[in-house]
Amino acid sequence: ALLRGLAMPALLAVALALTKLAHPDFGAFDIQSLALGALPLALAACAQAIVVISGGIDLSIGSQIAIANVLSASLMHHASFGQSLLLSLLVLGSGAGLGLLNGVVVALSRIPDVVATLTTGFIFGGVALLILERPGGGAPGAYLNIAAGADFGPWLPNALVVMILGVVAVWAPVRLSRIGLIIYAAGSDPVAAFRSGVNVRDARSIAYVLSGLACALAGMALTMTTGIGAPLSGAYYTLSSVAAIVIGGVSLTGGRGGMVGPVIAAMLLTLAPMALVFLGIDPNFGQVIQGSLIVLVVMAAGFVEFWRERK
Repeated sequence: ALLRGLAMPALLAVALALTKLAHPDFGAFDIQSLALGALPLALAACAQAIVVISGGIDLSIGSQIAIANVLSASLMHHASFGQSLLLSLLVLGSGAGLGLLNGVVVALSRIPDVVATLTTGFIFGGVALLILERPGGGAPGAYLNIAAGADFGPWLPNALVVMILGVVAVWAPVRLSRIGLIIYAAGSDPVAAFRSGVNVRDARSIAYVLSGLACALAGMALTMTTGIGAPLSGAYYTLSSVAAIVIGGVSLTGGRGGMVGPVIAAMLLTLAPMALVFLGIDPNFGQVIQGSLIVLVVMAAGFVEFWRERK
């Protein structure tokens, strides 16, 4: 377990070292850019991981992030810093509401999560376009600086601190309370969990609510990192969040995984295009790397399960 826990940090360290070799000028500014670019994806990975651990999957994450992005950019455009902080609570509430809606749809319809969340994703995408038809809006400079600054020093960018605090805020209730036990139980073996007195529907609904909160944080982080709202901004994050959790060690069958791996995987997925630019390679090749990594990780997991069954 200790080796598995150290694998992802070690992989990130190796990737950073190789990037430094490829581009000797790689320094504090690049670390800030990396953290800033990875922040929304890390929170999206957090949102996806919670749902997948509970035994589901959420294909509406990108649309939820887009709603939080355009909602925050629209409401905060002419607001003060203090007002923007209060409006952030409204955005978080809307995120929890969207997550709850997903949970209710999945629980009551009894159709697969893939179909249910794909449907709500289309609806949420339309809502994002209704809120803000084209890219625009904004937020006060002090609000943007929450993520874009480097108040803790050049090598500890604000985005990295916000990333850690955001993930902890969502993940702490899972790890430090009975909520986590029922979510893991529901994802690991829903039949056994039900026989043990766990309300599987409630467990998965709670997971979707927490996921919605993480999506709201990701959407506001996107506002901080880009300075505007864009109704189509979330499209990238749905599949990339799945990539991050797979690479980060979360089992797609549910009941296994944590949060450190997906967050570090989000940083790796953000670092890959940067490294390709330094090497003079088309950064779009990063999608090929991302897809290849998913295939390799899934194949490796399947091989491990096969080996265990043989033993």
